Amino acid sequence: MRTEKHKKRKKRTWVKVLGILVVLLVLGGGAYAYSIYHSLNKAVETMHSPIERDVSEKRTKEVEFNDAEPFSVLLLGVDERENDKGRSDSMIVLTVNPEVNSVKMLSIPRDTLTDIIGHGTRDKINHAYAFGGVEMSMDTVENLLDIPIDYYVQINMEGFEDIVNAVGGVTVQNDIDFSVDGHEFNKGELSLNGKEALAFTRMRHEDPRGDFGRQLRQREIIQAVINEGASVSSLWKFDDIFDALGNNVKTNMKFEEMVDIQKHYKAAAKKIEQIRIEDGSGTKIDGIYYYVIPDEEIGRIQGILKEHLEL
Repeated sequence: MRTEKHKKRKKRTWVKVLGILVVLLVLGGGAYAYSIYHSLNKAVETMHSPIERDVSEKRTKEVEFNDAEPFSVLLLGVDERENDKGRSDSMIVLTVNPEVNSVKMLSIPRDTLTDIIGHGTRDKINHAYAFGGVEMSMDTVENLLDIPIDYYVQINMEGFEDIVNAVGGVTVQNDIDFSVDGHEFNKGELSLNGKEALAFTRMRHEDPRGDFGRQLRQREIIQAVINEGASVSSLWKFDDIFDALGNNVKTNMKFEEMVDIQKHYKAAAKKIEQIRIEDGSGTKIDGIYYYVIPDEEIGRIQGILKEHLEL
C-alpha cells in the first residue's frame, strides 16, 4: 500500500517537472513538495529575462491566462559563439488554444527570405536575431505570420546537450541513415546522449529534405525530452533538470504566468499538430541562398494560425 502511494507521489511530482518544461511546450500539472517548488521558482527566476517590447500591435490587450485565452510562443534555438551574438539556429512558433485543447507547431526555415522588421532590409529570417536580438526576431516573425507573438523562449543550443543529459538521454525514431561530426545515426530507433542529440538536430546537408529534415529531427528531440521527463522514475534528477534549464534557457514568462498556464492550458499539450510549409523553393540571389515562400502559402499558414488564436 505504501509502495503504491509512493509511486503516485512520484508521478504527481514529475507532472510538475513537465510544467517547468513549458519552454519545450510541456504544459504540465502541479507539484506539491516544497523543495521542488522552491527549486522550480529559483530556476524560473534565473530563466526570466524580460524584453523591451510592448504588447503586440496585433492585440488590443495582454493575454489573460485566467480567462484561458489563446496565446503564442516563439522558440528560438540560438547558436551562441564567443565574441559573436550568434544567430537563431531554429525558429518554432507555437500557438496554444485551450478551448479546442490543441497546440499548433510551425517550424520556420532559417533561410526564409523576409522583411527584417526594425532593420529595414530583406534577409534570411534567422539574421533578425543577429541584427536585433529577441525583440527583432519576435517582430519579424510577427510580421511574416501576421499574428501576435506573445512570449519567447530562447534555448542555448550548446546547452541543450545538458538538458538532454539531465533527463538521462532520449530515444528517437530516425528515418534516414547519416553520419555527422563523427557520429553514425542508423535508420530506426536510437538512444542518444546530449552530444549525440545535438549532432542529430544540426545535420541538414546530407538530408535531401535540407532544412525541413533538420526541423523534423529538432521536433523529435523536443518530444523525446518531454517523454523522458514524464517517465523518469527517480525524483532526484529534478535538480539536474532545473539547473540545466536555468543555465541554458531564457524567457519573458514569469513564474506566476507559468503556474497559470499549467492550471488552465495543460490539456492542450495532449494534442500537438505539426504545420508544414507545403510550397516553397530555394533560390540564389546575388550568390546567396534563400528559401522563398509564395504569398499564397504564407496566406494559408496565416489563416491556420489566426483561426487557432481566434483572431
